[in-house]
Amino acid sequence: MQAVVYTRNGDPDVLELVDREMPEPGPGEVRVRVAVSGVNPTDWKARRGNPIPAGFQIPDQDGSGVVDAVGNGVDPAVLGQRVWLWESAYRRPWGTAAEYTVVPQRQAVLLPAGASLELAAALGVPFLTAHRCLTLGESMPDRLDPGALEGKTVLVQGGAGAVGNAAIQLARWADARIITTVSSPEKAQLAAAAGADDIIDYRTQDVPTELRKIAPHGVDAIVEVSAARNAEVDAQVLGMHGAVAIYADDGGSSVTIPIRPMMGPNARWQFVLVYTEPNDAKGAAIEDINAAVSDGAVNIGAEAGLPVHLFSLADAAKAHEAVENGVTGRSLITVADL
Repeated sequence: MQAVVYTRNGDPDVLELVDREMPEPGPGEVRVRVAVSGVNPTDWKARRGNPIPAGFQIPDQDGSGVVDAVGNGVDPAVLGQRVWLWESAYRRPWGTAAEYTVVPQRQAVLLPAGASLELAAALGVPFLTAHRCLTLGESMPDRLDPGALEGKTVLVQGGAGAVGNAAIQLARWADARIITTVSSPEKAQLAAAAGADDIIDYRTQDVPTELRKIAPHGVDAIVEVSAARNAEVDAQVLGMHGAVAIYADDGGSSVTIPIRPMMGPNARWQFVLVYTEPNDAKGAAIEDINAAVSDGAVNIGAEAGLPVHLFSLADAAKAHEAVENGVTGRSLITVADL
């Protein structure tokens, strides 16, 4: 098979397209013929700094394709089924930037009918992260479905990013009131397309003032991409028993939280990393995301607020470079037309 690999850490140019022996599924695993590979920020960060214990690494956690072989203990009924993949390269050498990959069966999720393989490759990291952020705190539910967030107000900081977009789409499906912040009119259009109810341009407007006009009692949850920059704002707009879910360190690696103002509302500030999320919570997220996909409630493309940038397998380095440079939207690598 053809695969993109790297054998040393570094810039995108360490990625090479090579011929490798096709992997065989072990017990409890499935082999997937990959259609689309999705590139996330954690993929380029891993390429730059994570150890390579196998001596090689095929990058990219997210993807989609068709099950073409199963290991011992896996029901052969899944053969030929379309699936979306998550954490394919987490502590494993077989990422999705290849014609075939192998994953534990749990990490190959059956794709609802009618959903595209491009959408499937864009689900993993962003939607699992967004689901976790929307289900933290005493005032938020453990699960998402239509009506689960009715009466709740959510602030999504950075609504034009991949996780921000996923949070808006899932919160919309669950009937929340959604406020989001953006940095430009163009990104405001994307956030509106995703389904945000209220959009604040943080470069030209005062976020606490504008938000309190919309939600006088504050918000129930904040999906936070840049706590270092936004902690003071978050503290001013968080409502009673609210939660701030911090999933990235954009803008700084440390955060200062005002203690007394956060004691009054019994506020929660929680950090989120999808790879170490509790298994039960991740299993619930997978089920809920699939339900949203089945309902037709999530999508990709500019019309859903998430522009798609397509690359060939030979141009995987360009896909990584685009994500590393902060491209708006989702970078996908087309591997095969299935």
